[in-house]
Amino acid sequence: MAWLMRFMGVGNSQAAPVLGSASAVLELEGAPKLLIDCGQETLTAYLAHYGKPPEAIFITHLHMDHIGGLERLFYTAYFDEALRGKIRLYVPAPLVPAMQARLADYPGVLAEGGANWWDAFQLIPVSVGFWHGGVHFEVFPVRHHLPESAFGLRLPGRVVWTGDTRPIPERLALYESTGECIAHDCGLHGNPSHTGLADIQREYPSQWWPRLLLYHYASAEDATIMRTHGFAVAEKMQAVILPEPLGS
Repeated sequence: MAWLMRFMGVGNSQAAPVLGSASAVLELEGAPKLLIDCGQETLTAYLAHYGKPPEAIFITHLHMDHIGGLERLFYTAYFDEALRGKIRLYVPAPLVPAMQARLADYPGVLAEGGANWWDAFQLIPVSVGFWHGGVHFEVFPVRHHLPESAFGLRLPGRVVWTGDTRPIPERLALYESTGECIAHDCGLHGNPSHTGLADIQREYPSQWWPRLLLYHYASAEDATIMRTHGFAVAEKMQAVILPEPLGS
């Protein structure tokens, strides 16, 4: 099976209007299967490219540059009987209460009443993994703000998506011999919530570097600098052919 990852956006929260909200679509045989995150700019990019709303979304965490597009998607889905209640939201279970508070508790999701925010979606809480389209995805915690507040995603043998995180060498070491592409949060400069180029160089063995594909950065200029250090840096709407599992 041919899998491809297409970046809907690669920017951090400030750069999203130019570089797009950090998110990607996993495609199978040319068809979109799973959207990772849905920030403010994501849905526009998705609809422009695919011409229809996503069938399934995995949510890494609850910052608005990763979920801000869900309110608009609510209206798209709720008022279309063919979509209402059918868009799957795979949400790590620890995030569900906060997601309820952040998106679903607003009084009167429709001015005329009669609707709940969740009516538009099919919520599927997940823990260590989930099945979608006959394929198993793994879910793991990352280091972004409080523990159990942000999560990454792995399609075994194909790709690891870190989401927003500080370096996670103890997690990536589990996949040292599995050959996946590693899409990793990285800006030119790190901070207490995000990985910077110096963090990558310090925390990760150099033999891992060719597998890294960096995203969630602040500007095209920063991306150019990171490339001069020998790292692959994703661009908005870039499509990446994912590797075949080793031994397949």
